[in-house]
Amino acid sequence: MNKSRLEAFSDGVLAIIITIMVLELHVPEEPTWQALFQQAPGFFSYLLSFVYVGIYWNNHHHMLHLAGKINGTVLWANLHLLFWLSLFPFTTRWMDETGFVTVPVLVYGSNLLLAAIAYYILETCLIRQQGRDGALAQALGRDWKAKISPVIYVFGIAVALLQPLVSIAAYTVVAALWLIPDRRVERFLARQEQED
Repeated sequence: MNKSRLEAFSDGVLAIIITIMVLELHVPEEPTWQALFQQAPGFFSYLLSFVYVGIYWNNHHHMLHLAGKINGTVLWANLHLLFWLSLFPFTTRWMDETGFVTVPVLVYGSNLLLAAIAYYILETCLIRQQGRDGALAQALGRDWKAKISPVIYVFGIAVALLQPLVSIAAYTVVAALWLIPDRRVERFLARQEQED
């Protein structure tokens, strides 16, 4: 199967997710700096989730660039990922509206963890289809960020029971790790062009 419909559908879903999240931001009730400052937790929640959606969009784009053809298993794995990403507006809003208390922060972290697992499953399906010598497996290499991120998520989920703000810091650390541009795919493609 051609991957263009999968990419277009995924891009559309991610755009809708971002739109829903921004619509959940509350406009300050008064035209003052103090009223705007009171909205800071909501804006931070939105910003963190926006960064995560952006990271997934960017990495999804790179991964599919190297994918070649796709099959039904990849389609379902992609839908699995989109399901967990589509919950970001809900978990983000709940966390914000409750003031970053234990259960919503724990659920938000679980949402992040499950999205990471879904992304790994999609990646695994694509690598399995291409084989271990395929372009995607070669470009990803050891993928240390993908291995450390779930560990930090689990830490954040566990510590939410004691200190939810430490959990938010842990989730922010993972976002910062992935926000740093990952040039593996570009380097792989550049090497392939030089060899050709």
